[in-house]
Amino acid sequence: MAAAAAEEFVKGRVFPNGVAVITLDRPKALNAMNLEMDLRYKAFLDDWETNPNVKCVLVESSSSRAFSAGMDIKGVAAEIQKDKSTSLVQKVFTAEYSLICKIHEYAKPYICLMDGVTMGFGIGLSGHGRYRIITERTLMAMPENAIGLFPDVGFAYIGAKAPGGGAVGAYLGMTGKRISSPADALFIGLGTHYVPSGDLGSLKESLLSANFTADPHKDVESLLTGYKKEPESVPQLEKRLPDIISSFGADKSAAESVEELKKCSQSGDTEVAEWANDALAGLKKGAPFSLCLTQKHFSRVASSYGNNENHLSKLVGVMKLEYRIALRSSVRDDFVEGVRAVLVDKDQNPKWNPATLEDVNMDEVESIFEPLGADAELNV
Repeated sequence: MAAAAAEEFVKGRVFPNGVAVITLDRPKALNAMNLEMDLRYKAFLDDWETNPNVKCVLVESSSSRAFSAGMDIKGVAAEIQKDKSTSLVQKVFTAEYSLICKIHEYAKPYICLMDGVTMGFGIGLSGHGRYRIITERTLMAMPENAIGLFPDVGFAYIGAKAPGGGAVGAYLGMTGKRISSPADALFIGLGTHYVPSGDLGSLKESLLSANFTADPHKDVESLLTGYKKEPESVPQLEKRLPDIISSFGADKSAAESVEELKKCSQSGDTEVAEWANDALAGLKKGAPFSLCLTQKHFSRVASSYGNNENHLSKLVGVMKLEYRIALRSSVRDDFVEGVRAVLVDKDQNPKWNPATLEDVNMDEVESIFEPLGADAELNV
């Protein structure tokens, strides 16, 4: 039953000129990805990678509302509530993180049309690909702290590469701030090309009628350059960069970020004060344990970036660590409670444990990062 549904939700087709297209078609759930969908998606990529007739891969949604809203969270939380030792947790995170590594290392051109809502694992499917097309409708966020998890899918790695030495990634990950401007998406590196949504149909037609040479990457880059536009606004993240660095730099604990933001909220500069109050409101939605965990994780990844001796300087190393974090944080009570408050009962009033940043045991946070044991680690 589940596999049959996945065939409906993840469709694959190879066109005569060598363009292979994955279409996500689960519009009622904003293309939320379940285990069977993950496996089907990766099977297409595995098959096409070695198929000489396939020149490039295009990933799209059947709906303009969303590329993908992320993981099918409610299903996983319901299984955990029934049985904390459910094997579904390992299976889902193994499938997701293996797929992210596959996309990141994909040899053939991988083009993703990130039109509409692109959140959580939706960023995992797109943000590590070679060609990341954003539109004026693209809406991105990593809201996992608000459901008692942590911003995963290698977002810390994207943040580490972005301006600000990881601070922008930490800011977005800890507050769950939404990115709705193409300029900001390009600034942090979530997008590579801005193409107005009205031009996506023409872009796809051009791809499907292209004559590919022995260098498909060059062909794709040339084609995308013809559709690429400059955003109409300047990146607000760049404008706020000094404040973001002072509040969310790698040396700042979650509690210190809150204190710094409180100072900024008293600023005589109205824009700075509004930004700080917005960030404080975002942090207030997050589980205190998740905020401390996120800060520690993003800080470590940012500090490791560029140091090839450190395993966290590469995405595969980050995903292996995130697998440990995901398995352990998903069975904490905060996750089921966060899903209840935000997605099930929708009272937006989660009872976190611990309830405040001051009550978080940092030794427990540290234990989340520990090795799982040789046979239990992510094998990618």
